[in-house]
Amino acid sequence: MTPNTAGQLPAPAAERPHHRFWPNRLPHRISPPATSLWFNLEVSARRYPDKPALVFFDRVCTYREWFDQSERLAAHLQAQGVRAGDRVILLMQNCPQWAVAHFAILRANAVVVPVNPMNRAEELRHTITDPDARLAIVAADLAPELVRANAELPPAQQLQHMVVAHYHDAMGPQAEVPPAWHDWLMQRHDLPALPNGTVVDWSAALACTEPAPLHDRTPEHLSVLPYTSGTTGLPKGCMHTHASLMHNAVAGSLWTNGSAENVSLVVVPMFHITGMVVGLHSGVYTGATLVVMPRWDRELAGQLISRWRVTHWANIPTMVIDLLASPNFASFDLSSLKSIGGGGAAMPQAVAQRLYEQYGLRYAEGYGLTETAAPSHNNPPDAPKQQCLGIPFMSADARVVDPDTLQEMPVGEAGEIIIRGPMVFAGYWKRPEATEAAFVTFEGQRYFRSGDLGRVDEDGYFFITDRLKRMINASGFKVWPAEVESLMFRHPAIAEACVIATRDDYRGESVKAVVVLRQAARGQTTEQDIIDWCRDNMAVYKCPRTVAFVDALPKSGSGKVMWRLLQEQEATQAAGKRA
Repeated sequence: MTPNTAGQLPAPAAERPHHRFWPNRLPHRISPPATSLWFNLEVSARRYPDKPALVFFDRVCTYREWFDQSERLAAHLQAQGVRAGDRVILLMQNCPQWAVAHFAILRANAVVVPVNPMNRAEELRHTITDPDARLAIVAADLAPELVRANAELPPAQQLQHMVVAHYHDAMGPQAEVPPAWHDWLMQRHDLPALPNGTVVDWSAALACTEPAPLHDRTPEHLSVLPYTSGTTGLPKGCMHTHASLMHNAVAGSLWTNGSAENVSLVVVPMFHITGMVVGLHSGVYTGATLVVMPRWDRELAGQLISRWRVTHWANIPTMVIDLLASPNFASFDLSSLKSIGGGGAAMPQAVAQRLYEQYGLRYAEGYGLTETAAPSHNNPPDAPKQQCLGIPFMSADARVVDPDTLQEMPVGEAGEIIIRGPMVFAGYWKRPEATEAAFVTFEGQRYFRSGDLGRVDEDGYFFITDRLKRMINASGFKVWPAEVESLMFRHPAIAEACVIATRDDYRGESVKAVVVLRQAARGQTTEQDIIDWCRDNMAVYKCPRTVAFVDALPKSGSGKVMWRLLQEQEATQAAGKRA
């Protein structure tokens, strides 16, 4: 793998404005352990063998049990032909099996390919073929969709083996499941058939009696390949090493006063880089207790915080807004919370003020990308600014530059945010041109181009102002219009489609599709027809909430769709409605 100069530890920098607000107890930069991520679980299992590690409804998994299960599953992976550096798909909602499988893949010297459980067959095909995956660990409710995607591939590209897990196998008899989740969580599925391959149940995989392989991974080896969409084309795999995730796991723990006494609510999806690093790896590094939620449910969240005396909660602001709006909110005890924060969307000032006045909690927003093993920025816990990205994170350097000239912008003026530090990824999987385009040389050093426009205030705090990339932010989920358009073009009634953002009071932004129908479909295809088809063929957060039919899309002289014009028209209409 190509050495990642952007990931090297920056040289000590001169005192910068934000250092005045740096937590006094912390250094500006750290030297993370020179070990693999697997070693963190091994250490915590040796230190705290009988301590609750994973809490899932009414069942507790100790660190010893977590370690032992990951060892057994790693042995099964090796027995099925997984070798060092192989990519293994992990497709589940948050659950103990996700955490066990994640570390089992690392233990087997392989690479985790975390997949969004909302993805449909159209999207899953790329997840199989691009990383050249031959084995998947998947939840039973999601297995049929993965099998459907797999069946549409040539035999040489198909999966060879699947391990299938049921969520309720990690739950006890007293589990209090939200009524709407009962069928989803408690249903027993038959094992699917995998043409040209084999399928085993989770329990059978853990019964493997073969020895686990010798673990030989070092910091520079590839550990995780999460996929991120871009402005054009199909999603790209972000190559993260053990070192890049290790840095932010350790730094995240230090930043939030991490210790083995922490109890974290893990509800941000672990397939997402934030849930994986901040929720999973930081907790394992410190030996914390992780209270795992498979999806968001405000009543369940309130109950779990109260019952388990949760101290740390990383979230998306819409979760906090939803919890505070619960009619049962008065019955929840949030007094145990010591650290609360998140990103993906700005926290409304009124909500942040209520948290502070009622609980003394300062909501600390952060910022990061899949490419930076989120975060690259965070607000100091004792001096956060509202609706602000924060300051460059530990060991990181970030600047705001003119996107064309790469000259650093003056205080208060907008430009592109560029980032350098040990948390920055090694590059895009099998995409050398995209990798090269993602980096620039600034002051003799290699920086990652975030594609986000921001500004820096006189205190050195960063604020986002716009996006160079064409991206929609729906409740913290990043939606890339080019990917949605690519999927929509497969609808037989659609001749052209342009996807833009529309204002949403709750989600911040939602997806809107401006569609030109084929002549034969006009008057025959409805907005709901398009929406229903999208829900069947893509993750629900990507689906258009509204569809507008037009006779033609506006185009430039070169024939390119003028999406900016449509976006501006949408913004003008939204402003008129608010007025």
